[in-house]
Amino acid sequence: MAENSLQEKIRALPPELQEEVRDFVEFLSSRQTKKHKTKMRFGWQGALKNLGSQYTSVELQHRISEMRTGQDETPS
Repeated sequence: MAENSLQEKIRALPPELQEEVRDFVEFLSSRQTKKHKTKMRFGWQGALKNLGSQYTSVELQHRISEMRTGQDETPS
């Protein structure tokens, strides 16, 4: 019933406003489909491979956290 009332409301609008509704619906549809088209890229994969022998993954996580916050989290 709610759908019919929406259609009735749209039909009651003047033609130029009906066109605006149509454009808005097309905009919403295109925005929804664009979100699903993008594939994730992993171009960074393996970029830090050479650091594996120097650091553990936990040490790297702490270092990244330090870099993000600008704080030194190394215990004194």
